[in-house]
This record gives sequence, C-alpha cells and structure tokens, in this order.
Amino acid sequence: MSTQNPVFIPGPTNIPEELRRAISNPSIDHRSDTFVEVFKPALAGVKRILKTEAGEVIMFPSTGTGGWEAAITNTLSPGDKVLAARHGMFSHRWIDLCQRHGLDVQIVEADWGTGTPVEEYGRILAEDTGHEIKAVLATHNETATGVRSDVAGVRAAMDTAKHPALLLVDGVSSIASMDFRMDEWGIDIAVTGSQKGFMLPPGLAILGVSAKAIAAMDAAKCPRCFFDFRDMLATNASGGFPYTPPANLIRGLNVAIGMLEAEGLDQVFARHHRIAEGVRKAVAAWGMELCAASPDLYSDTVSAVVVPQGKDGTEVVKLAAEKYGVPFGVGLGEVAGKVFRIGHLGSMTDVMALAGLATAEMAMVDLDFPVKMGSGVAAAADYYRATAG
Repeated sequence: MSTQNPVFIPGPTNIPEELRRAISNPSIDHRSDTFVEVFKPALAGVKRILKTEAGEVIMFPSTGTGGWEAAITNTLSPGDKVLAARHGMFSHRWIDLCQRHGLDVQIVEADWGTGTPVEEYGRILAEDTGHEIKAVLATHNETATGVRSDVAGVRAAMDTAKHPALLLVDGVSSIASMDFRMDEWGIDIAVTGSQKGFMLPPGLAILGVSAKAIAAMDAAKCPRCFFDFRDMLATNASGGFPYTPPANLIRGLNVAIGMLEAEGLDQVFARHHRIAEGVRKAVAAWGMELCAASPDLYSDTVSAVVVPQGKDGTEVVKLAAEKYGVPFGVGLGEVAGKVFRIGHLGSMTDVMALAGLATAEMAMVDLDFPVKMGSGVAAAADYYRATAG
C-alpha cells in the first residue's frame, strides 16, 4: 500500500506534515519546566475544543477504549446500574466493557443505522423514580454505521425526568470535527482520542470531566490504578504527570489545537459538513444508500455505504487496498459485508475526498457493481464547485 495516498478509514486519520514535524522531537525531561510549558497549554486548549469552562481535562497514554474505561471506573461501582443503547459496534463495545467491570447495564436494543433512542431513554428515566440508574451512556457518533446521535436531546430527556444520573458521552469520532458542547449539553464525561479529529497518531485518551463526575470519584469502587483520575488531577494541577507521559504527542496536540483554532472551530465543522455532503451526493449518484436511517442522523465524519444485494462491502475495501493502495473501512458487527465505510474527518479536503471517491468507484466497477464510472465523482465535484470559497 502506498504511503503517499491519503487514508479514508475513520481513524487513525491523515497526519498533516506540520504535525508530523511537531511530534518528531528529541526527548525531554518530563519532570522539567519544559514539559510544563507544553502540557499546561494542551489542557487549556482541549477545554476550548470541548467548549467547557467548568470541566477539567484529563489525558492518559491510551486510546478511546482506555477513555471509556477511565470514565466508568472513576465514577461507578460494581453492581451500579447503567443505561445504554446498542446501535452499532462501538456502542456495543462500551456496553461490553461496562459488563466486564461488573456493572448492571440496562440495554436498549436499537436498529443499526439509528441513533441513541432519546424518547425511550426519557421513558426509562422517568420510570426510574428510585434513581437506581447511576450513569447514562451515549455514543455521539457511531463510527460503525455513520450515525450521529442527539446528545442535547439525551440531556433534555434527563432534565425532564429530573434524573441525577451522570451523562457519559463517547465523542471519539466527533470531537474536533463536529460541533460538541460539553457544558451546554450537560455532559459529565466526554471521551475522545488523539487519532481522529486531532489528526495525531493513536496514543492519547482525552477526557473532559465535570465537577459532578469528579465528586463521584471517592465513592466509586471499580478498581483503577493507571486510569485513576485522582492521581492525574493531583499532579496535573502543577503541570506534572503521575508517570511517564507521551510528551511528543502532547507537543503535537498543542500544534493540532493551534491549527484547529487558526481555521476556526465553526469553519472546521463547516468543512467537515461540506466534504460529507459531497460524499453523500456521490453515494446517491451511485444509486446506493447510507446505513444511517435518515438525513438527521448523517455523520459528518464517516459514511457507511450500503452495498447492493449480493455484493460484499469487504471486497471493495480489500480490492481498493491491494490494487490501488487506498484504505477504506470495512463493515463491523451486524453490518459486516453489508457496508464499506468512507472516513472523511481530520485532515481532509474536497480534493482528497474526490480521490477517495474515484478509488471507491474503480474498485466497485472492478467488482461488477452496478455503478457508472465517474458518476459519484462528478456529483461530488459539482457540489464542491458550487460551494467552494
């Protein structure tokens, strides 16, 4: 596979040259003022990206999965009841993680291609008059199906029910690419990673943590050591780290935040929406549909394309990688083989997106899909031309 071609998986995403240079630095003493000068601005910058003034930012050398584990182990105890919906592979994996930690997960099963079922959440929370549910989980952007959920709606349902549960949100494939409002949406823990919207290699689990979540730490009885918020908060206050930090990734995070803010967050979100709309125009021109059940659910970071009956989406991904050196995402779980995924987040332009669409078309035509060569590229290009500038 050519390393010159962009990737169209939903993460890790393309790394801009500026960030590659930023993380290619000599080692520093992580107990020195040099590290403090890198670390403190990174914490402050992530708060701005999350749109939180009241919350704290905590980072671990890990990935989004480690962020999930940190979120639940620092706020909950074995046997605690958690409300969660299973509507894709990543919401499923978070549920599995909770169950492995001995939590009692009340699972709402939903169709893959739909979002967090806000109305059902509201009904369940209203009926939980004894407040047995201690946390509500929501996957903001389900990467397996290309579905964006209504986190603000989940918060509204909790408020209507006057329910005191914590709201924990997986924003791994949305934060820094799609609008995310931690304070406004009343999120208690937001989880993301370095390898998606922040355009860095994997290696950092990044969490926004509310005062309410911090207050739950001491009562939480789930075992934790490496992922203990208390150790992090105690040392972070002075710009330190309780153990060896990934200093170069944190240096890169500072640069990534600077790039996002130089573009302007609203412009970053608009760029992602515009690129995603072009991809959606291409899918329609191919005569195909997205896994997301309706336009209000469309993700601006990943599109899961449903392949025609009798075709295999995994074969598209395999051929594109082997013949053309371009990676796409395979379908996962219940949609394995039924879709292939186009990631269009992070360092992505309309020109890059057109290259990915052209490659997908070539692979599908090679596999005798009922797709007219050039149709999707033309539809996307027309949209990009009309909306450029």
